[in-house]
Amino acid sequence: MQAAQAAAAKLTRDPRRWVILGVICLAQFVVLLDNTVLNVAIPSINEELGATIADTQWMINAYALLQSGLLLTAGSLSDRYGRKRALVVGLLLFGLGSLVAAYSQSAPQLIAARAGMGIGGALLMTTTLAVIMQIFDDEERPRAIGIWAAVSSIGFAAGPVIGGVFLAHFWWGSIFLINVPIALLSVVTVVLLVPESKSPMGKRPDLVGAVLSTIGMVGIVYAIISIPEHGWTSNRVLVPGLVGAVALTAFVRWEARNPFPMLDMGLFRNQRFTGAITGGLLVAFGMAGSLFLLTQHLQFVLGYSPLAAGLRTAPLALTIVALNLWGAGAKLLPKVGTSGTIALGMILLAAGLCGVALLGRPEYGYGGMLAGLLVMGCGIALAIPAMANAIMSAIPPEKAGAGAGVQSTVTEFGGGLGVAVLGAALNARFVALLPAVVGVGAVGSLQEALSETLSPQARTQVLDAFADSVRLSQLIGAAAVLVGGLLAALLLQRAERAEATPAGTPSTTVESPTSA
Repeated sequence: MQAAQAAAAKLTRDPRRWVILGVICLAQFVVLLDNTVLNVAIPSINEELGATIADTQWMINAYALLQSGLLLTAGSLSDRYGRKRALVVGLLLFGLGSLVAAYSQSAPQLIAARAGMGIGGALLMTTTLAVIMQIFDDEERPRAIGIWAAVSSIGFAAGPVIGGVFLAHFWWGSIFLINVPIALLSVVTVVLLVPESKSPMGKRPDLVGAVLSTIGMVGIVYAIISIPEHGWTSNRVLVPGLVGAVALTAFVRWEARNPFPMLDMGLFRNQRFTGAITGGLLVAFGMAGSLFLLTQHLQFVLGYSPLAAGLRTAPLALTIVALNLWGAGAKLLPKVGTSGTIALGMILLAAGLCGVALLGRPEYGYGGMLAGLLVMGCGIALAIPAMANAIMSAIPPEKAGAGAGVQSTVTEFGGGLGVAVLGAALNARFVALLPAVVGVGAVGSLQEALSETLSPQARTQVLDAFADSVRLSQLIGAAAVLVGGLLAALLLQRAERAEATPAGTPSTTVESPTSA
């Protein structure tokens, strides 16, 4: 019977599904690329547009805030009004925003363009995964999600490298202009190839839920973004954080009562769903936080230039891509289960973080860090697709967009939290270890500490203090990833056992009268 069902499923597979996957992965790539590509262009933009420090912050944050704040709403809208339609609208907004950003003549214009790109990015990030859930069956879905995760990893890690290459040959606007032809090509291909799908729930929008979730997520994400600069107790952190927390609490209460919710709160009673979310949060925490520390480690501890440092992070992304394209996670899932795959992936990620921290010393050169990066890549390649598949498999197909919104929100939130927490740990340790001659109260960064007129011995002490602080922060990230990963695996294992138990119960009940 099962063989017959599998054969029937294969007959109904869309023959264009792998081409469609390539198109939506390309869209996902440019969205995640723009999370990091702007960082290397900031000096050039500041010089050309006369931007202030506040302008610079908003150039970066406008994109992240709008994208993160609208993920839940974007996922719900794609379910209600059509995922293909949402994908096309997202691509058009992203392409138009990129075009405006490339030719911006002032800082406010660039900030507005980045905000438009963030809205388009929210639609794209939620819709791409939802479309994968629609066009691939249970057998092929883990491999498809693995490829999607590989491309996502490339986009996230390749930003500094691609940005550095373009800035070496063209003006700063070129880093945005490359998105335009990709967006246009993707729109044409999506219109021609991607089938439309939507929820049968109808088109009644949840406007209250959309407003509350957007306010809540923008407030929380803004607070997290502000922590490294202003500190945990600053009003710039506490006020938006409190507003966000109140709005999200109201959102949860509203969704629980609303007959047409944009996010079904009952999903969080599913142990598979909550376990995968826990793991996803910690993987994003470890990955974003470690990359934030890694670039500083390579530049300030090992002494590489920004471009050289970016190139030396490439083995991490290449390992993830190679293993996901090979289907390592998809091949392991049937053998050890979702919980086992996630546990192994998180253990490897934690071990890689420890390797980078302990072996990435000047006396070992780049070779010691390379070993840690390769192990990290193996862990991420196993954990991320397994968790994305677990989250989406626990959600009814008609709510795939909302599920993708939750998955993307968890990734964004975990990444921001990783940068904030590990950055705070780095700063606290660095200030505590600085020699008294530096003047600790006036120091906010390594550059400030080294800008003083110091003796060679004092400069060495400052650099040693920073290197020690980076190592400690990386070890904290490793511990968080390990503990969180094992917790997520435990929750998933309990869910798998709970799902397996009812399957055996009916057979016992049916057979007992016969044996009597």
